[in-house]
Amino acid sequence: MTELGQRLRQERESKGLSLEDLQKLTKIQKRYLLGIEEGNYEVMPGKFYVRAFIKQYCEAIGLDTDAIFEEYKSDIPSTQTEDMPQQLSRVRSRKEIPQHTKGVSKAYDYLPTVLVVAGVVVVGIIIWVIAQNIVSDKNKEQANQEAPNSEVQQSNTQEETNETTAKNDNSKSEDEQSAADKKEQEKEKAEKEKEKEKAAKEKAEKEKAEKEKEKEKAAKEKAEKEKAEKEKAEKEKKDSGKQEYKEVQKTGRSATYALSGTDAFNLEVTSTQADTWLDVKNGKGNAFFSSILKKGETKEFDLTKETEARVNIGYSPGVELKVNGKAVDLPFDASKQVRQVVTIQYQPAEAQ
Repeated sequence: MTELGQRLRQERESKGLSLEDLQKLTKIQKRYLLGIEEGNYEVMPGKFYVRAFIKQYCEAIGLDTDAIFEEYKSDIPSTQTEDMPQQLSRVRSRKEIPQHTKGVSKAYDYLPTVLVVAGVVVVGIIIWVIAQNIVSDKNKEQANQEAPNSEVQQSNTQEETNETTAKNDNSKSEDEQSAADKKEQEKEKAEKEKEKEKAAKEKAEKEKAEKEKEKEKAAKEKAEKEKAEKEKAEKEKKDSGKQEYKEVQKTGRSATYALSGTDAFNLEVTSTQADTWLDVKNGKGNAFFSSILKKGETKEFDLTKETEARVNIGYSPGVELKVNGKAVDLPFDASKQVRQVVTIQYQPAEAQ
């Protein structure tokens, strides 16, 4: 590689250009550009094209052509016209040969005619050789002139090929881009479907968890209720064994009962046939309930802390009373005495 070729290659690479890029810019075939960089001018069609191609190379990469030609003139071959004087000089030197031969012939005229004839033949051969050289040089010049046309045709053909390739590449690139866009859209759609499924799954799991939680809560409440009822029933059963509920006195529509032998005083009032007025107060006159007891409704009262309770029933038919879970009879026949007042005096077992 020559210093010029190394300089040109460094400038090209510093601008980020490949030989293919430079070929598109200069329309010079890549093999000639490579020959310039490597200093291999033998691949060129002629010396004139070496200089011309180097000039185009420099202009394409932004170098001063005159400065390059001056700096690296030892690396750049001279043109065809510069070689012509040397060729002509060689022709003249060859022409001097027959003149010398003639001089010798004249000097030695005493030689037989045969030698003269031989000299003439030699001169003829020399002239024929010179003529062949001249014809060869002309043919070479003609070939050099035809070479550019061939190179131009090759360059045009190469350019057309490059354009066709570029079009095919663009078409292929568009198809690939379209396929890539379609693939991206399908990917986005799949991701959205996946997110939708995930959201639905999370919602279902959340609803299921809430239902399970409600179910557990209901089961817990039921268990607590059943436990409370069981404890209450056991307590009532325990208390009913020693509980006493006996009549103290009865007058008019009022009756008094004494409750003893138990540590609890729970009262339940249920209306099974019709709505009735119900008024429940303690011995001090404080009301626990004073309103309509609707049909099928039950009211419970914890009177354990009270010593006396007064129950006023406005419509006694169908009304049931329970003391500590045990049913007790009304003091009067409901068909004869519709309104009844029941007073219950309570004395806890511990106080007895």
